[in-house]
Amino acid sequence: MSRAAGAGAAGIDVERARRETPGCANVAHLNNAGAALPPAAVTDAVVGHLRLEERIGGYEAAEAAREATRNAYAAVARLIGCAPHEVAVVENATRGWDMAFYAFDFRPGDRILTVRTEYASNVIALLQVARRTGATVEVVRTGEHGLPSLDHLARELERGAALVAVTHVPTHSGLVNPAAQIGALARAAGVPYLLDACQSVGQLPVDVGEIGCDMLAATGRKFLRGPRGTGFLYVSDRLVGRLEPPFLDLHAATWTAPDAYEIRPDARRFETWETNHAGRIGLGVAVDYALGWGLGAIEARVTALAEGLRARLREVPGVTVRDEGTRRCGIVTFTVDGEPADAVSRRLRAAGINTSVSPMEYARLDLAARGLPDLVRASVHYYNTEEELDRLCARLRQ
Repeated sequence: MSRAAGAGAAGIDVERARRETPGCANVAHLNNAGAALPPAAVTDAVVGHLRLEERIGGYEAAEAAREATRNAYAAVARLIGCAPHEVAVVENATRGWDMAFYAFDFRPGDRILTVRTEYASNVIALLQVARRTGATVEVVRTGEHGLPSLDHLARELERGAALVAVTHVPTHSGLVNPAAQIGALARAAGVPYLLDACQSVGQLPVDVGEIGCDMLAATGRKFLRGPRGTGFLYVSDRLVGRLEPPFLDLHAATWTAPDAYEIRPDARRFETWETNHAGRIGLGVAVDYALGWGLGAIEARVTALAEGLRARLREVPGVTVRDEGTRRCGIVTFTVDGEPADAVSRRLRAAGINTSVSPMEYARLDLAARGLPDLVRASVHYYNTEEELDRLCARLRQ
């Protein structure tokens, strides 16, 4: 079990969090599902390493900072409840997800099960592989509250499947998919389970043992508050030996003879030798920073702010909150009558309030089924304040 949930149970010192986040003085940042404001400790770690490279050279700086670089693996392992050798540090979550997914040897007739709220990048990869291999992509029925039907998933797993691929928290919705229940069904059926945790890691406790996933991909830049261009992939010991990465280099494998090579036995087979050392160090610092607050305390603060924002938005004429689910998180989506989402987001940004937009092409299966062309997305974090939520709603009333 990860140590992330229990730490920091006393709650969040919001004044301290804002003091340690310089960007809070400049903007009401409600775009944490896009890229959160980093704490000063993360920025200092990244810039500090770049300055070290400037002074002594890139290779030499990497050697000098070896322990700080290794910390990223240990920190992620503590965060999600795995062993450090089950972690690969990669450029972003999409690269991690793709490296795991494309390592499967799909054959004609193989069934890949996913859900209606799956993210566009993942669905595009599913469709490409299906076109190449003759595998099929099948979407589990959606039940109440916009959640996948676990009964239907169980029946589909009984028919046989090669993979279950699910996004934990959809990019365009405040709902939290039932990842652990899906994991129990996949494990009972002996089907590998790939979880996209981009939007959940950093705002919710995530434990791979409790969830039961075999692979998990996440990013640094969102709720973890890490540097852009960083992410990680978890691959369990029970599965890693069955997966050959779609491409290899001298870090992922060893050239053992003129006509032979040996792939390394751990998750780092999914990495490449060249990497952003400053970003990797910053990722480790960001994870440690989140663990210092405690993911249980972060979730409590974030979900309370999000529910408060939903309540406020429901009082604004012409605004409709669009979040589904029974368990919700820090992502809040809404529409404004007669105004495209992009225009709303631009109007808010002009007032110093950062939000984002979820267009149809990011979540076509779900938004089309719900008859929604796009959504405004406001995503809170523990350093946001009630006053910032009031500012957003006041601007919408204008």
